[in-house]
Amino acid sequence: MDDYTPQLPDEENLYEHHAFTVDKGQTPLRIDKYLMNFVENATRNKIQAAAKNGSIFVNDVPVKSNYKVKPNDQIRVLFTHPPHENLLVGEDIEIDVVYEDDDLLVVNKPAGMVVHPGHGNYSGTLINALIHRFDNLPNNSSERPGLVHRIDKDTSGLLVVAKTEQAMTHLSLQFANKTSEREYVAIVWGNIEEDEGTVEGNIGRHPKNRLQNTVFLDDEEDKGKPAVTHYKVLERLGYVTLVSCKLETGRTHQIRVHMKHIGHTLFNDERYGGEKILKGTTFTKYKQFVDNCFKVLPRQALHAKTLGFEHPTTGKFMRFETPIPEDMQQCIEKWRTYSKHQDI
Repeated sequence: MDDYTPQLPDEENLYEHHAFTVDKGQTPLRIDKYLMNFVENATRNKIQAAAKNGSIFVNDVPVKSNYKVKPNDQIRVLFTHPPHENLLVGEDIEIDVVYEDDDLLVVNKPAGMVVHPGHGNYSGTLINALIHRFDNLPNNSSERPGLVHRIDKDTSGLLVVAKTEQAMTHLSLQFANKTSEREYVAIVWGNIEEDEGTVEGNIGRHPKNRLQNTVFLDDEEDKGKPAVTHYKVLERLGYVTLVSCKLETGRTHQIRVHMKHIGHTLFNDERYGGEKILKGTTFTKYKQFVDNCFKVLPRQALHAKTLGFEHPTTGKFMRFETPIPEDMQQCIEKWRTYSKHQDI
C-alpha cells in the first residue's frame, strides 16, 4: 500500500545523485517505472525505498512512488551520502600497459572492465587501478584522474592516460580537435552493401530510454551533438560483416548507435538489440549456431584496435595497435567457417 507520506530530509545535507527533465512528449507514467528506464542498475524495490525515504523530488517536492510523471517535470534523486563515484579508492588491479613514459601511458583494456566508477560500478574500474599505481594524476574536466577519453565497459582495446597536467591538456585538445586517430573493429548484423561509407548524425540521449543514445535527424538539429563515423568492410561473413570504424568524433556509444542507425546493429550488443537474431534463416540449427557465437563472445563485438596521437612533449606522432582479443577472434572464425559452408 502507498499510504505513507515521504519524509523530507534537510536538503542542505543532501547530495544529488541523478537529475532528469521529463521529455515534452512523455505520457503519464508512475515515477518508479519511469526511473527504471533512466537509472542504470536500479530495481523497482530500490526506487520505491528511495521514494519512501523522501529521496525522490519532483519540482523540488518529495513524491511517493506512485506519482505520475508529466512533461517538463524536474526530477532529482537526492541522498544523504555523496555519489559513490566521487569516493575514489585505489585498488591493486593488474592492467595491461602497452606503453609508458613520464607523460602518459597507453592501456589495453579488457572487455568487462569499467573505465571509471559510476552508478552500480564503484570498484574494480580502470581508475581504481590507476590511482593505486600513480600519485597525483591530473583530473580531466569531469574530475576523473588521468582519463583523456573512455571506452565502454564491454568494449576492449586501447586508451591513453595522461600523467601530467600538460599531457592532459595537450591530449584532450587533440581529441577535441579530431586530430587523434581511433580505429575500431566490429562485427555487425547484416551484409553491408557498400565497401565503405560515412555515417553522420547528431547523437544524444534517447528520449524514452536514458540508457541508450540515438541519432537525431535533420529536422531535430538542435538535439544531440554532431558525430561522424567512417566505416570500411574488412570481410563479409554471410549474415554478419566484419568492419573497421574510424571515429572523427567521440560520442558515447557512437559506433553502436551509428551502425544501428544504418541497419547494422553490433553483434550481441544487448543494449541496442543486437543480442537477438537480426539476420539469417529460421532453421533451428542456425539458431543454435548463433547462440554458440553469443556464448563465445558474451558482449558487443567491438574492439578499439588502433590509437594514434601526437606526443605532448616530443611532438612525435605515435600509433599503437592491439590484436583482436580471443573471444572476438573465435566468433569471427565461427562465422568464417559457417559462411563458407552455406549458400548465403
